[in-house]
Amino acid sequence: MSESAARTQSPGFLESFQTYVRTKKGTILLVEIVLCIIVLICYAASRYPGYLTVAICEMVFAIIIFVVYMRQFHKDLSFIHWPWTDFIRAAIGSVLFLITSLIVVIRNYDGAGIAGGVFGILAGILFAYDAYTIIPSLRSRHTQAATEPSDGV
Repeated sequence: MSESAARTQSPGFLESFQTYVRTKKGTILLVEIVLCIIVLICYAASRYPGYLTVAICEMVFAIIIFVVYMRQFHKDLSFIHWPWTDFIRAAIGSVLFLITSLIVVIRNYDGAGIAGGVFGILAGILFAYDAYTIIPSLRSRHTQAATEPSDGV
């Protein structure tokens, strides 16, 4: 097999990144990662950096899901139900971002903390939208599984 044939079979990291970012899900995940980085920077610059954990954890989880879907590992790792994993990640991220950000904004921390809280509220809304967009794929997979015939049992 020639080198050019191998390249056409599996696209490189940059090519798959550019292709995936053009999709709706890829754009949402990329914006989630960027918002997590912004919140992380704002909370780190604050006098009370105690809320960094939410931004770090959600950023890491979003990067993992981004890479799994971008490189299409979800097709190889079929023992994990990826839509449910993504839904739970987005729903928990939404709740955690909204709670911590509202606490930071209400308690009137310094300017960097309030900026982090505002960006955290935006991130929480985006995570909730992401969870909302995953629901139709969960329903379609459920109806597909219900219509498939069982194997004689």
